[in-house]
Amino acid sequence: MTDAGSGFALVVRFTLHPDMAEEFDRLTAQTVAHIRTEEPGTLLYSCHRVQGASDQRIFYELYRDRAAFDAHERYEHVRQFLAARKRLINTVEVDFLDYVDGKTPILDDGSSDD
Repeated sequence: MTDAGSGFALVVRFTLHPDMAEEFDRLTAQTVAHIRTEEPGTLLYSCHRVQGASDQRIFYELYRDRAAFDAHERYEHVRQFLAARKRLINTVEVDFLDYVDGKTPILDDGSSDD
């Protein structure tokens, strides 16, 4: 698989316009269905509701490398998502991450102390 430090990750926080959560969640589900089946370089694409903030969503995205992320951005289903979400969101914050350490079945080499 990949070396633990070679993944490319980001966290995205969306704050939605009032009453747009249901539509945003539908759009997300449609997009993720394509990501699951059509993006081998997308290792993890995890979408979350924020407890106590019904108008917020957080996505955690992990790609094999920067090239896989760049490919993700070019897929038609992603381009449609990016265009359609504009009218649903108030703000979007993106943090690009540098891996330091942790436990993940995706990045770990499979060895275990368990």
